[in-house]
Amino acid sequence: MNKRIFILWTNDNPVTAELMVCMYAHNAKKEKWWDEVTVIIWGATTLLAAKDEAIQFKLKEMMADGVNVSACKSCADQLGVCSELESLGIEVKYWGKGLTEILKSEDRLLTI
Repeated sequence: MNKRIFILWTNDNPVTAELMVCMYAHNAKKEKWWDEVTVIIWGATTLLAAKDEAIQFKLKEMMADGVNVSACKSCADQLGVCSELESLGIEVKYWGKGLTEILKSEDRLLTI
């Protein structure tokens, strides 16, 4: 059985970010519910992650505990926040092909 989950995070609501995305992703890794947890920042969330210090703190905590955090490069470029995300240690890459591969695979995808 595949033990990877990807969380596609597109909702830029800070409450949803803190009380769903960050809470679940962080606990899923710490409690070993999944071997690998990856949060994909896409769309409006790109700006939230780049500008909101409370969310940045949560993301840094998650990454320190082994959650993979990656952002859509196209979104980051269009919103002018690529360097801010990279300075936080967030991987920034083009995700179109990768998302398609996830959708065609046995991996789990949670969309928020």
